[in-house]
Amino acid sequence: MNIDAETGLLDVARQCPSPNHDDRPEGCAPDLIVLHNISLPPYQFGGPWIDHLFTNRLDADAHPFFREICHLRVASHLLIRRNGELVQYVPFHKRAFHAGVSNYAGRNNCNDFSIGIEMEGSDFEPFTEAQYQQLQTLLPALVAAYPSLALEHVTGHEHIAPGRKTDPGPFFDWKRLSDAFGVELPAL
Repeated sequence: MNIDAETGLLDVARQCPSPNHDDRPEGCAPDLIVLHNISLPPYQFGGPWIDHLFTNRLDADAHPFFREICHLRVASHLLIRRNGELVQYVPFHKRAFHAGVSNYAGRNNCNDFSIGIEMEGSDFEPFTEAQYQQLQTLLPALVAAYPSLALEHVTGHEHIAPGRKTDPGPFFDWKRLSDAFGVELPAL
């Protein structure tokens, strides 16, 4: 697994480019990794819907819930599907629209300085072994490609937007990541 720091692309990911990004502020490098969960429709896995949401092609008539979200212009940098497939929407050196109103360690607008990784899942069931294996390979690759990142700075959407967001949720195994990398996670 290699990341080209110049293009911001992961060599083993399926590329599905999203328009929902822009340049990071001048002199701002990613130094935080934010983990999320997503399922579309809610609590259902597989299908093209996440790709469609992140590329502004979500059909509002395909599911009642889609009417509520089809206007959103959002994307993470990367999705880890239940089977471990990696899908990249935004180059890592660009600012993806994944965190919304957020604060980490006294810094607002986490999109400016973070990389967003979606885990296909929900707040109500465990993630898969394939997802954890991909994440445990991916995080060190990101740190190697971007020296501003550190394994100590991985957190959840719920931690940077408390009261507004709940993901990756209570079934995400932070202890597993902490033990794998010898750091205390989630970073708060």
